Amino acid sequence: MEPTENLDVCLAMLRDTDRDRYLACLLSPADKRNSLAALYAFNAEIARIRDSVREALPGEVRMQWWRDLIDGNPHGDSQSHPVAAALLTTIEQYRLPRPVLGNMIEARIFDLYDDLFEDRNALEGYSGETASALIQLASLVLSADDAAQSAEAAGHAGVAQAMAGMLLLMPLHRRRGQVYIPADMLAAAGLDRETFLEGEDRQRIGIAVEIFAAHALDHIEKARRATIAKNLFAAYLPVALSGPVIAAARKAGAGVFDGDLQLSQLRRQSLLAKASFLKRF
Repeated sequence: MEPTENLDVCLAMLRDTDRDRYLACLLSPADKRNSLAALYAFNAEIARIRDSVREALPGEVRMQWWRDLIDGNPHGDSQSHPVAAALLTTIEQYRLPRPVLGNMIEARIFDLYDDLFEDRNALEGYSGETASALIQLASLVLSADDAAQSAEAAGHAGVAQAMAGMLLLMPLHRRRGQVYIPADMLAAAGLDRETFLEGEDRQRIGIAVEIFAAHALDHIEKARRATIAKNLFAAYLPVALSGPVIAAARKAGAGVFDGDLQLSQLRRQSLLAKASFLKRF
């Protein structure tokens, strides 16, 4: 498959697996669209490994496959994998830092297990190496000269975005036995992992959700106040969907277990288009 075909496949894949980032690609500069799609498709691939395995060990094997690719030791079938091939093309074209991509994979190993984050620092570290890193990598594709100046914005925006995603997926995570609210936040609400998963103490669960959501909101407000070069804003477009999710979670409280915080497709498209036009999320 030709390099341009691999990049086209990534965009098509996003349409089915990560519609929000697919739409963000369409709102990005045309000459950067396919390269951003390669990054986002890679992110989608490693993010959904937990969904495709029954046990952690096969998931770790798949993570190792991607780690070997990034480290320059690809397996024989890597060039026939369109996302892998497109990612390598994008890394070379924009001289993307391979250690950052490797750290993304390493951080995602946490998703394969049911452990708790010890505290909010661990949560922020995970979010920084996943969502924040993805924003920063996308910024390097858009403008390497400006990306470093927006590192603070990428850090806060990524943490907020990751936490919004955790709120959005909380019903799914609960069914799996996963809890992404850190142990110190649970303890502040008088809960531990088991009592949170049981879901019976609605009042305390609501307090834990409020603590978590308020922390996410603090990061998104800091990201809004930080400097973001206009030619980098396409990398931040998906963050425009985080604020409404966080607000909905605060309103729902313990109801996050029962309801769906996801905005309608039309609403999400509208928010992305508005953010793209105003250069503000």
